[in-house]
Amino acid sequence: MKEVRFFFAPDAAKNNRLPDDEAKHALRVLRLKVGDEIFLTDGKGHLYTATIIKADSKDCNFQIINCIQELQPWNGLLHLAVAPTKSIDRTEWLAEKATEIGFDRLTLLDCVFSERRVVNLERMERILLSGVKQSHKLNIPQLDGITKFSEFIRQPFAGRKFIAHCYEQADLNPDGRPFLLDALKGSQEDTLVMVGPEGDFSVDEVRAALDAGYTPISLGESRLRTETAALVAVHLMNINNRKKHVCRN
Repeated sequence: MKEVRFFFAPDAAKNNRLPDDEAKHALRVLRLKVGDEIFLTDGKGHLYTATIIKADSKDCNFQIINCIQELQPWNGLLHLAVAPTKSIDRTEWLAEKATEIGFDRLTLLDCVFSERRVVNLERMERILLSGVKQSHKLNIPQLDGITKFSEFIRQPFAGRKFIAHCYEQADLNPDGRPFLLDALKGSQEDTLVMVGPEGDFSVDEVRAALDAGYTPISLGESRLRTETAALVAVHLMNINNRKKHVCRN
């Protein structure tokens, strides 16, 4: 698959016109023309092979040649919940890179020590889409807006739930604080990891999470920034749940 010919067409099955931004990129930047082959995704797991049939200053239309529905290359649902950083650039960087690695859902947390409680969700969605296109994935991760920590931990989750924190108190780590990959132990269930703000979760928040069924974990020996810790969590979840055969024909 050619890097420069992967486009987002959310209604590709019903509408054979590329969205304006995608058409501009195809025609003005890449200078594609009638007869050129392109690949499309609707962000919902479908990959379309298509041919450009109209290319002018206003429109780029295509004809679908083939469509396949592709499952995620990992098992289970991978969910990251993280407090946005004061510098939104770092959270946006995290969203893009986590998408390139591969995960399913991103929730933005409002915690006691949070330094940011407002996020431009439309811009964040565009960044997630950019990560999808860059990495040739077919599913756009679900994005949840700012959610109160106390509300979030009460939400049902069928899989395994972890909270990454830096406290050493025994009562906050009843069974220790194992490295996330060791805690997963190869079990490819739905997985949720929470990562706190730069000041960490509060002690009360950690206790509340434990009461709600979360398991405390470590993300390594180094003291990591929020966005780095969150990216490590996504990478470890992805590695643990990765399917053996992930090649696309």
